[in-house]
Amino acid sequence: MTSFRRTAQRSAALAVTAAAALAVTLVQNPALADNKPPRTVDVRLIGINDLHGNIEPPTGSSGRVTLSDGTQVEAGGAAFNATHIKNLQAEVRNSVIVGQGDLIGASPIVSALFHDEPTIEVLNQVGMDTTAAGNHEFDEGYQELLRMQRGGCHPTDGCQFRETYDGAKFPILGANVTLAKNDRPALPPFWVEFRDGVPIGFIGMPLKDVPILVDPNGIKELEFGDEIAAANRYADLLNWLGVKSIVLLIHQGDNTAGGGPDECRTVVGGPGRKIAEQVSPKIDAVFSGHSHQHYNCTVTDPAGNPRPFIEGLAFGRELSVVDIKIDKRTREVIRSATVARNHVVTKNVTADPEIQAIIDLAKSKSGPIANRPVGTIAQDILRAQNPAGESALGNLIADSQLAATRGNGAVLALMNPGGVRADLLYASSPAGEGNGVVTYGETFTVQPFGNILQTVTLTGAQIKAALEQQWQVVNGATRQIILQPSNGLTYSWSASAPIGSKVSNVVLNGTPLDPAASYRVTINSFLQGGGDGFSAFTGGTAITGGGIDLDGFSAYLAANPNTTPPALGRITATP
Repeated sequence: MTSFRRTAQRSAALAVTAAAALAVTLVQNPALADNKPPRTVDVRLIGINDLHGNIEPPTGSSGRVTLSDGTQVEAGGAAFNATHIKNLQAEVRNSVIVGQGDLIGASPIVSALFHDEPTIEVLNQVGMDTTAAGNHEFDEGYQELLRMQRGGCHPTDGCQFRETYDGAKFPILGANVTLAKNDRPALPPFWVEFRDGVPIGFIGMPLKDVPILVDPNGIKELEFGDEIAAANRYADLLNWLGVKSIVLLIHQGDNTAGGGPDECRTVVGGPGRKIAEQVSPKIDAVFSGHSHQHYNCTVTDPAGNPRPFIEGLAFGRELSVVDIKIDKRTREVIRSATVARNHVVTKNVTADPEIQAIIDLAKSKSGPIANRPVGTIAQDILRAQNPAGESALGNLIADSQLAATRGNGAVLALMNPGGVRADLLYASSPAGEGNGVVTYGETFTVQPFGNILQTVTLTGAQIKAALEQQWQVVNGATRQIILQPSNGLTYSWSASAPIGSKVSNVVLNGTPLDPAASYRVTINSFLQGGGDGFSAFTGGTAITGGGIDLDGFSAYLAANPNTTPPALGRITATP
């Protein structure tokens, strides 16, 4: 197993070959025993999804779990997470720790300042066995993801957390990720763990929409295929190799209509449920992620058999636990004996001291930067969107981007809502900077991606086309992503109008937008590359690079003491 693990980290293609050889070697001569009572192996699968480098306990609403009765409990933090994992492992003979993607990326400064090396070290220490790649694993590009797997210092920043970086001791899987030049695997597609001599296969992958969720420039050498087709292909391969117990780790999920950790209120027909219901009957359980929701569902596979479809809350607040029973003679999971639940990572346990030591080191090294005051606010400024899709914090960030690029001729700015990652809160952080004081670390948590502001020339018609692209049909369902506008831009949209004709009354500084006129528009590098499906922005000309979005945001807060939430009303929605 050790040599296979190193091989998987070295090369995806070699990983497939080594996995095949290993599985064939260890599953030959099964010595089936007829007319004997079945002997079984119990295995506990412990999954974590969408950690996003939150090794410290998350704060505010991001650090709470709502239970079925409506009560809320504080949850999360890697040191508490590790203790809960150890407690769960102590209850059983066999366990496997898995991830469903986005364990790194879009992280708080305590991890992101070191390119998420502290988070990888935490996961190594916990004993992570394997994880799927999510979309955020590609935030800094494919080559950086390979460095996170293999180790080595950052090519620009070097090693700042430790003197060396050894890489992840667990394989990061991408069954649907291939190299565009030759269609070979860009990441290991699957992994095999053995418990009491029985092989368990794990197929892992991100959602196929990664190219519209990250900067396209960092993944231009990759292609992302259909999730169901990839899962079925490798389920067939594993089955042929003699691996009969198979688990899918998929970074795609569903939204819910509320509910507690173990309720199933997923949206019928959502992308995660579609995958869970349609992938091969050879797959015995589906661990999911991406939607930052929690649910515990049982779905029916194409052969009519039940299997769990589960996701835990993001930021390390919940662990998804699936207990399976495997027949040692057939190596098949006994589906009727499967039990699934979401386990809340409460703070009423002792923090794991080894994990806490890693966190404390990251805090001490990042503290001088993270705790530096950059401005003040008069009250909470929240990222929650109103029914029209507008948020106070989104407006504020767009205003800051416009202010930062007026020297490049910008007359308006548009901000993608997915880049606004946390609320800006009035209350002092644990660092003790004082109420209303905003630190660099807090602004970093709000905007962690480090995108470059770019001012481009677009016609009024191109701006209108971009606004229409806020609604797109993806996987048969309408996806809505409302851009946050800077002050001076107003428009209306109609919920009942068809896609492509929803936006009307676009006005800039009191004057209707002229389709033939040219305007200087500031967007971040993610949007300029067509991120989130906004291909209209790629047609911009006369591109002028600005500073980093976070620097513009910090400068705006410094220039506007006691900042208040911008008034809503830049966007109006009609039936």
